[in-house]
Amino acid sequence: MLRKRRSLWWLVGPVVLFVVALPLYNRIEPVVLGLPFFMFWMLMGTLLTPVCVWLAARGDPVWRADHERRDGSESR
Repeated sequence: MLRKRRSLWWLVGPVVLFVVALPLYNRIEPVVLGLPFFMFWMLMGTLLTPVCVWLAARGDPVWRADHERRDGSESR
């Protein structure tokens, strides 16, 4: 099933950003854009999560078929 829906791998991105990489970014220095690195990382993760979900949805053939079917029924 996942072989046909490879775009769903984009959903792993937020997990990696927030959980797996925690030991790598759990520090205060350096300061990026006036924020401690930890806060900057959380902000970037929060902003990139909707992008990952959108990419997964756009590339998913099941979502695309449902979206096209829904758009076709609304125009009638």
